[in-house]
This record gives sequence, C-alpha cells and structure tokens, in this order.
Amino acid sequence: MNSTTAPTEGPYAAALAQFDQAADQIDLDPNLREVLRCPKRELTVNFPVEMDDGSITCFTGYRVQHNVTRGPAKGGIRYHPSADLDEVRALAMWMTWKCAVMNLPYGGAKGGVTVDPRTLSRHELENLTRRYATEIIPLMGPDSDIPAPDMGTNMQVMAWIMDTYSMHVGYSVPAVVTGKPVAIGGSEGRERATSRGLLVATQAMLERLGRPVSGTVAIQGAGNVGLNALQLFSEAGFTVVAISDSSGGVYDSTGLAAPRVYKHVSDGGWLADYCEAEHISNAELLALDVDVLAPAAIEGQIHSGNAAKVRANLIVEGANGPVTPEADALLNDRGVVVVPDILANAGGVTVSYYEWVQGMQHFFWSRDEINRLLADHMGRAAQEVWNLAQDRGVNLREAAYQIAVGRVAEATQLRGIYP
Repeated sequence: MNSTTAPTEGPYAAALAQFDQAADQIDLDPNLREVLRCPKRELTVNFPVEMDDGSITCFTGYRVQHNVTRGPAKGGIRYHPSADLDEVRALAMWMTWKCAVMNLPYGGAKGGVTVDPRTLSRHELENLTRRYATEIIPLMGPDSDIPAPDMGTNMQVMAWIMDTYSMHVGYSVPAVVTGKPVAIGGSEGRERATSRGLLVATQAMLERLGRPVSGTVAIQGAGNVGLNALQLFSEAGFTVVAISDSSGGVYDSTGLAAPRVYKHVSDGGWLADYCEAEHISNAELLALDVDVLAPAAIEGQIHSGNAAKVRANLIVEGANGPVTPEADALLNDRGVVVVPDILANAGGVTVSYYEWVQGMQHFFWSRDEINRLLADHMGRAAQEVWNLAQDRGVNLREAAYQIAVGRVAEATQLRGIYP
C-alpha cells in the first residue's frame, strides 16, 4: 500500500504517521520507506461457527503480517467487536517496531476476530477459536508466525489454537503459540509479563527524569494488562487511585484496595458495579491529577479533543496506540513525557520470546529467572531509548521509532529485495 492509498484516519493512519515521522528524521531511503510501509501479507477469513442452539453464525477474522525481515512474524490475536482490517494492520505494524526496539528476532503480525467473546459460551468460544485457527494455519508455524493472547483472548484460547495446529500436523508443536498454560509448554511469568514490563518502564523513566519512583497512578483498562498492573504497581509502592473498564471507572484518592478490585473483575464483575469506591467515567479518569497515567485499554483514547485535559506529567502506554499523533504533539508541547507503547508494553512479547525459545529447546526457566531476564531486557531497551532521546533532542517516542525503524531498515538493506 503506497502513500497514494494511505488512510486519512483511524489506527492504521496513526501507525503510518508515526512511521513517516521516524523515516523523515532518520532520512530513510525512499525505496526502503516504500517497502517498510507495506504489510507483507493480509488474510481475511469468513467462517461458520455452530452455536449451542444448533444455529450457524458466520464470523470474520484477520491475520496480517507486516514485516518478517528480522525473523518469524509475532503478534497477538484479538477478539473484540470493533476488530477490523484497519486496526489489525496498525497493530501488526506496531508489533514490527516493538520487536525491533526490544531487539527481538521477530517481525510483526497481528490477528483478530470481530466478536464480543463475553457473549459466547465456553463451547462456542472453543468452536470459534478452533475454526479461526484452522483458517489461518497456512500462515502459522513456529518458524513462520507465532500468535499470542491479546484483548479478549487468554491462555485457554492459546491452548485451543496450539492443539488445533498440532492436530493438523500430526504431532504436538508447543512453540506455535505463546501465552499458553504452563502445563502444555507455557512460560512461568508470561501472564503478567506486559504489566510487569509496564512497571519496569515506568520505574526506569521516573529514575531518569529525577522524579520519585512512587506516586499516584490511574489505569485505563481492566483487562489482563490493566488489572495485573493494578496489583504490581500497588505492590511496588505506587498508589493506584483509579482504574476503569468499558462500563466506567472507580476512584479512591487514598488508593484502591487492589486485591478486592482484582477479585471483583476476575470473578466477572464490571467496575460500574463495584461498591467500595467512587464511580467515575473513562473521560474523568484520563483527566485525573496523577503522577502516572497508564492508558491500557484500546487505541485512540487520548486525542486532540481531550489531550488538553490530561493532567498527568508522565503517560506510560499500556495499550497499543492509545495516544494519537495529534495528541502526542499537544502533550509534547506541554512537556508531558510519553513512554511509547513499542517500549512500555513490550514485556509481553519479550517473555513470549523467552517462551518460544524454551519451547524450541524443550528447556524451561523458573519464574524468578524469567522476571529477572525481563527486568534486564526492559532496562537495557529503556536506557537505549533514553540515551538516544537525550543525544538527539527528541522525545521518547521519536527515539524509540528511530531505533526500531533503523534496525528493520538495516536488515532489509542487508538482505536485499528478492527479484
């Protein structure tokens, strides 16, 4: 897809705008720019699923591989009502840069199904997962494309995908997915890895900014990332005063009772029904006067229409693309520091890499070892981004993108263009 057909709005437009800015800043060769802008492969599938009442419902799913120059495609699978090709393209591109900034031997991919998984029974969810996995098997493989959980999916979904792939090839292939249960080859520490990486990135940047490694935190999103961040930030000495889901948020100026909120949501409850804190809207959460704001829901939540209301002086992106390019510029002008998604939420893919390596070698590490490796890996990447930002007088997103795009461009140039 060249510049003449690029979208003008939406997550993919935001991803292209961020790439173009980095390409301009590093004076990327126009031919390399053309290559890196284009997704390598896009698969759209429409597939039937038998529901519990015997009826058949057709669903639409996607798998996009943005770039595989540095290694196999890596990226999660999202089950969400708003999942579409534009979003999946953007997420796949962001995965390319995320893997590159962390210096992982992967390219970027993403998958999705347009569905609200909360409306499905467990049996229906399994039927949908196995059929979707069957449809994307031509792209999948431990050496070609390795899915992982994302919004609306979890370890159980990964187990079903691993089993489906294994049944098709005739033997067990644990390394075909990551984020699966430990009992079938998953890694210790994977479930909380994105949240733990978010904490490490926050601590690292607060230290470099000369600010206290503590303070108040508001988290938008109570999925796997947000909910585990609530616990981990609280345990690390931060005061988490607010968290939200799609139903709304809860706020307590003295700090939320993390274990009780965690249990309420884990048991299937909505935060709108939580009775032990003040109720606020998602818009109000984003405008809270806190030290750290962690948008960990979906893309485009902080935009030109609400950026001026953000009062946090440090934003750490737990979601992919939660701050639009327009909002990014407004926040930068005000001196708000944004730790970009391709660094801040890279803990998940980093531990997925460890899981993949363990699966390929059939040798496994302890949880403590995984957490230590993750902290070291995130710390090195954060230091590298910080140093480049200081050396070149750019913000953290610009520095992260310059590193990531530069690495993929170098690999592309070295490999050449196959005729």
